Amino acid sequence: MAPELENVRGERVTFSHDGAAIVEIFVLDGQGNIGNVAMAAGGSAGRVVGRFANRIAGGELPLDGKTYRLLTNEGTNTLHGGPDGFSKRAWAIEDGATDRSLTFRIESPDGDQGFPGAVTVRVTYTFGDDSALRIDYEATSDAPTVINLTNHAYFNLTGDSGASIENVQLQVESKEYLPVDSALIPTGEIVSVTGTDRDFRDVRAIGTMPYDVTYVLEGAGLRPAAQAFDARSGRSVSVETTEPAIQLYTGKPGAFALETEHYPDAPHHPNFPSTELTPDNPYRSTTIYRFSAS
Repeated sequence: MAPELENVRGERVTFSHDGAAIVEIFVLDGQGNIGNVAMAAGGSAGRVVGRFANRIAGGELPLDGKTYRLLTNEGTNTLHGGPDGFSKRAWAIEDGATDRSLTFRIESPDGDQGFPGAVTVRVTYTFGDDSALRIDYEATSDAPTVINLTNHAYFNLTGDSGASIENVQLQVESKEYLPVDSALIPTGEIVSVTGTDRDFRDVRAIGTMPYDVTYVLEGAGLRPAAQAFDARSGRSVSVETTEPAIQLYTGKPGAFALETEHYPDAPHHPNFPSTELTPDNPYRSTTIYRFSAS
């Protein structure tokens, strides 16, 4: 039986050991009907991505005066932690799971995919009576390394993967984004969204343009990052996070993703927030997907 969390409203989230994945999110719509808003979009959909979400250029990790050669899986670049990243592995569920919360764990040995340090990662999912799905990430290492974790959940708020997302109303709490080159590697610049088609500071429809954009989030601590609303179902989802960025991705038909993360290729850009993980400084991060209906 698949692991599952359920709240008093009869809403529920189902999971898989493979990739510590969110498989289904059944939440109420504006008419009181329950439907699944998590889309099975293939690849790493719904899964936890690591050791390093998004890309590291050239498969090279500069760290503490050394350069580590990583395994590559997108041309010369390392994508989502390499060819055998966390999203492709079976995670264990720790003892103490309840119908409201459970914790997945994975052990990553020193040298895994080329990354230094033995790392332990825990991801705790909590589903509340307020229809909020909370994700708490924790990582520890026995040596300096890097970490960048996210969940690759895809949403269609209608509950129908065949329904268009172009009229979904989106707002992103960001005034800057990271431009990328032809290989989708950040250039190192941080650019204003003003006057561009990446500006979602005011609520507007997603439209038909394909987006794959890293947005810079200001501030620190758990704070609002984005929200989306679908008028057909009355459902909305708001995103809160402690992370410094959120990725808008609309490259899968009938689905959009709002992935909280650190900046892609951060080890190569000293002006980006650090992704270094050390034995005396554990990684902790929280993201909340808060669902509602009207």
